[in-house]
Amino acid sequence: MSGSIPFYQKHHRHYDRGYRSRETESAISQYQQSSNTYSSHSSKSTKGIRAATYTALDEGGLSPLPKRAKPTYLAMDKENQIIGYVVPIFRGSHEFESGLSDTEEARAKESAGYLARRDLFARGMESERVEHKSRRTVVRESAERISLSKRIHENEEYHKRLNEDSLMHTPEFVIKPRSHTVWEKQCVRLHCTISGWPEPRVVWYKNNVSIDPMAKPGKYKVESSYSVHALEINKCDFDDTAQYRVSAMNSKGETSAFASVVVKSRFEMNHPKLILMRTLTYGVKFETHIVEKFGVSFGLEGETLSFGCSVIIYPSLQRFQPEIEWYRDDKLLVPSKWVQMHWSGDRATLTLSHLNKEDEGLYTLRVITKSGFETHSAYVFVRDGDAEVAGAPGAPLDVHSLDANKDYVIISWKQPAVDGGSPILGYFVDRCEVGMTHWAQCNDTPVKFARFPVTGLVEGRSYVFRVRAVNKAGMSHPSRVSEPVDAMDPADRTRKGTSAPWTGQIIVTEEEPVEGVVPGRPCDLSVIEATKNYVVLSWKPPGDKGHEGVMYYVEKCVSGTDSWQRVNTEIPVKSPRFALFDLAEGKSYRFRVRCCNSAGVGEPSEPTEATTVGDKLDIPSAPGRVVPTRNTDTSVVVSWEASRDVKELVGYYIESSIAGSNTWEPCNNKPVKGGGILHGVYGITVLECVRDAMVLAWKQPTFIGGADITGYFVDYREVIGGVPGKWHEANIKSVSERAYRVSELKENMLYQFQVRAANMAGVGIPSLPSETFKCEEWTIAVPGPPHDLQVQEVRKDSLVLLWKPPVYQGRDAVNGYYIDIKEADADFEMWRGVNEKATDKTFKKIKDLKEGESYVFRVRAQNKAGVGKASDPTEPVEAVTKPGTAEIVVNVDDDGVISLNFECSNLTADSKFVWSKNYMEMTEPERMTLETKGNKSKAIFKTPSEEDLGIYSCFVTHTDGASASYTLSEETLKELLKISHDHKFPIIPLKTELAVELLEKGRVRFWLQAEKISANGKVEYVFNDNVVHQGEKYKMNFDKNTGTIEMFMESLGKEDEGTFTFQLQDGKATNQSSLVLIGDVFKQLQKESEFQKKEWIRKQGPHFVEYLGYEVTPECCVRLKCKVANMKKDSVALWYKDGREIKVNEKLDFSEGVLTLEIAQISKKDAGIYEVVLKDDRGKDTSTLNLTDQGFKDLMNQVFSVIANSSTPLKIQSTEEGIRLYTFVMYWKCLIVMFFTDRARVAGGLPDVVTIQEGKSLNLTCNIWGDPVPEVTWLKNEREMVSNDHYILKFESGKFASFTITSVSTSDSGKYSILVKNKYGTESGDFTVSVFIPDEEPGRVRTWC
Repeated sequence: MSGSIPFYQKHHRHYDRGYRSRETESAISQYQQSSNTYSSHSSKSTKGIRAATYTALDEGGLSPLPKRAKPTYLAMDKENQIIGYVVPIFRGSHEFESGLSDTEEARAKESAGYLARRDLFARGMESERVEHKSRRTVVRESAERISLSKRIHENEEYHKRLNEDSLMHTPEFVIKPRSHTVWEKQCVRLHCTISGWPEPRVVWYKNNVSIDPMAKPGKYKVESSYSVHALEINKCDFDDTAQYRVSAMNSKGETSAFASVVVKSRFEMNHPKLILMRTLTYGVKFETHIVEKFGVSFGLEGETLSFGCSVIIYPSLQRFQPEIEWYRDDKLLVPSKWVQMHWSGDRATLTLSHLNKEDEGLYTLRVITKSGFETHSAYVFVRDGDAEVAGAPGAPLDVHSLDANKDYVIISWKQPAVDGGSPILGYFVDRCEVGMTHWAQCNDTPVKFARFPVTGLVEGRSYVFRVRAVNKAGMSHPSRVSEPVDAMDPADRTRKGTSAPWTGQIIVTEEEPVEGVVPGRPCDLSVIEATKNYVVLSWKPPGDKGHEGVMYYVEKCVSGTDSWQRVNTEIPVKSPRFALFDLAEGKSYRFRVRCCNSAGVGEPSEPTEATTVGDKLDIPSAPGRVVPTRNTDTSVVVSWEASRDVKELVGYYIESSIAGSNTWEPCNNKPVKGGGILHGVYGITVLECVRDAMVLAWKQPTFIGGADITGYFVDYREVIGGVPGKWHEANIKSVSERAYRVSELKENMLYQFQVRAANMAGVGIPSLPSETFKCEEWTIAVPGPPHDLQVQEVRKDSLVLLWKPPVYQGRDAVNGYYIDIKEADADFEMWRGVNEKATDKTFKKIKDLKEGESYVFRVRAQNKAGVGKASDPTEPVEAVTKPGTAEIVVNVDDDGVISLNFECSNLTADSKFVWSKNYMEMTEPERMTLETKGNKSKAIFKTPSEEDLGIYSCFVTHTDGASASYTLSEETLKELLKISHDHKFPIIPLKTELAVELLEKGRVRFWLQAEKISANGKVEYVFNDNVVHQGEKYKMNFDKNTGTIEMFMESLGKEDEGTFTFQLQDGKATNQSSLVLIGDVFKQLQKESEFQKKEWIRKQGPHFVEYLGYEVTPECCVRLKCKVANMKKDSVALWYKDGREIKVNEKLDFSEGVLTLEIAQISKKDAGIYEVVLKDDRGKDTSTLNLTDQGFKDLMNQVFSVIANSSTPLKIQSTEEGIRLYTFVMYWKCLIVMFFTDRARVAGGLPDVVTIQEGKSLNLTCNIWGDPVPEVTWLKNEREMVSNDHYILKFESGKFASFTITSVSTSDSGKYSILVKNKYGTESGDFTVSVFIPDEEPGRVRTWC
């Protein structure tokens, strides 16, 4: 065995000594060559350096003990004295170990040794000196010590740089890239500064796709200089708008930072079509068509495969981009180094840059617009690449991490479909540290399980893994590498801060130390995995663990003993999962776990059952009953019975072989799920029969295999003489409906039928043969039976029955249906009708059921000829409301959106919500939007109207009949629309609208009151569309308890003319009230405000309560008086007439706040302007009374009224001057005589009748008297006349009125009047004009007056 290697390592250079990287081997050899030279200096120089360094620390007052323990590389003797360094072997290339050559390193170490010895010597000499030193000597020695300490510190820092472990650290962003927004055609530069050792490798990404500057020369420019890294994007366009990521990676880890670039179009900003472009798609319905579709594709591992479709979108809008999504096996794909996506504007392309078997699957292209989406799917098969060694197996696939801890990672994979012709003996797992290129093999012997625990990892570092399969012929190609896995305690991973999208750094938070309690026992401890290499334990944390976190100690003991041994003696684990290694194969162990924290170690958990260490391969049993069904000319659908009692099923591999050969080839290189065979259908009936065809119907299988049924296959056979013949396929392609027309039959022949259901797992077993049916044409007049009866919305007293119309209509069209019901266990004679009048619907809600009773139903169709044959009865349905049954709930959200909501509590993974209107499924409703999240689904009305009236129902597939309905009536719709409007535009109700009032001092108060407003209510005060705020001019007050809102102004200026508005907001509810103050309204308010202000100022001193007025006493005296207030002793009241102060000898009186001045025997000399002035040291007030002109006349009228009241009875006397009226009065003993000589009169009389010949002219003149001069009006037949060419009317000198008619005609005959009027009276004169024809009365008459 010493010189042999396993047979599977033959012909593979990877497994000799050269398996290690050549750089590592070179570094080790160079280190071995230089180790002897270095060892001669290590014991001297290192010891001296450390002694000097520690002394300097002590002198500086620094504690050499760090806060947190760090790894050390110092060599110690038994007395803990430093004797040298332990130099670790660097795992990468030697050039990263040091920046110096071997000679330079030797010189540096010799210098360090010299400095250390000099320092020790100097300090030893100083300690022995005791003689007195001069001041100059002390200063010089102090300076030398300082210089020496500085040089020692620099030397120590230099040697720290020689130590790779103290230098290496993960990359860090000193300056992160900054986001930019730029115009089109501009350049943008993203730059950052990164520190880290080894020097990190920097990669730039655009939307998680690495940027290759060589792929687009001139577009991207990547620069790196002195830790400053930059990405320059030239001539930015719209496609450059993206999220950019810069990733820095070295052997210690990886970190990322993000920045966004937004490119804006100058054309859009400056062109008037900007708003049009933004709303271009509003109201547009897009039609999407996928053409030039990709088909089934076949690729080889390692090749590049591209496929795609052309997409036509109508209407075609410039700059409109649909959303393109690619899926593999219903999982959304994202761009990566393996997958690239491209959209050219009319074609979507997917490129798989390096095919692996993981890329095999069903690929789906989804083109999404706001009007919906279109999809196309096709399968991609990936074959294994040619093996390096003939007969070697294919590469494993789907390598991923099952569990990761700080010192191990459990890797899992799937075995390949191709074993190379011989069984696979096992697998080898390789690992590679992220950022490195060297792969290391993790296991020396192949493992049989498709999982393996990788140990020996460095905590905190990231690794990727790959797997190779081996058989007796050799080794396979390596699998695709896994995603990076962090070697970290799961508890730290769960507690690490969320990776910020702009940094990507892993931040582990520390809990605050608190005083804790001893934790309790862990619970539910179990062995979840056991192999000969390891055992994995899992448990749950204790309930009483205190406020701080807990950690765990794992203990084991051999079965049959009670000797417990702690497994993790050094450091407890933090996660409730642990893998144990180095167990003896074949032995049985028990395990238990203890909790611990700062308060101590808790009691152990209950031990597990005995677990024997060893491999136990749970190989699944072979699938059964493989049924292939032809699909197309070049494909078949394969179904099979699933393996029984299989654990952790990964999937199935399908193999095919040409008939007659024994060579089996894999059909799929990626395991597929499925395999459950459907049960057969039942209840096959005939719906219609013609001479050479029959329409069949059947019921759905009771078991559908866990997946939706995709179609049905129908077989038929002839029955001759009672002997069935051979089965024949009726349809090559499956049919989706549960009804099918079987054609090309023979008339009058007997047939039997069977039906098989198919789903994505395959084709189910066939149904039992149907009854024997005769193929003969139906000629009956009544319709055939309805079919496909379904029951929904089962409740304790009602349900809904649905059916499909009969295929055979009879002689006339179907015009109604009758529903029959009976108890499930009742006799046939117990069928009874549900509806007396036929219904024209294909559904019916059946009420008044008895709770707990089981019923069956059937339906009969009717036409003009009568009622046809009844349908097959339904299965028994129990009238009961099942637990968890929910109804459709109508909801109007805060935005006023009306929706129907349905929730189902017993969903399965395959359940779907199916919405219907009037029990017709709505697949893509135009007036509604269907949304489903979790176990809730909603149908949202877009624009509710009368078109939406009807019955809405929701049915959940793959459940026990979860369904419900809601009837939207016209009344309900009106109520919902009102609620929607109130929610969409909520109004804050107001008690009063905005009003204004004047306060004391002329202050102006604007106010309103809301009925109710919350504490979150807000108010904006607006004047002429500008918001005003609290300040010197405006004072605001908002009392949220009463809803009173006020704004105060000290006065109104010309600039305050306009509109005042209070805008209220309380959540979404709003309201506003405005008050317009312009024109006369504003001027009046401003005047009143100023008056009130002046009044307030006036009333601060002596002032008038009632201003100066007058009254006439019964004695006919005139008394001027006013009322005053706020008078003091030193207040003065002065009277003035026409600006001259009234003399003292005139009567002046002041008593009880009233000032009076009496005027006896008033006459014209007393007419004038009277004024009263009040004044003292507080102010002055003035009141004025005008007794001139009209004011004096009004006063005299009151005086005369008093005099008239004292007069004797009136007497009349006629004199030569006129009529004399006279009386005697008591006061002044005077005689009042009145002459009425100024009244308007017609002094000269007019003739009563004037007769004149036709054609002549008439002229009448009369005298008028009156003072003032009267007004003169002429009337004809009581209607006022106007002077013109025919009637000439004149009034001259205020005395003479003339009336002339030129060329009199018979129409001028009539009654004429003259009316005179002044303020003293009115008088009129009448005359008649008669016109005759000359033959009747010759001569000319002329009349004068």
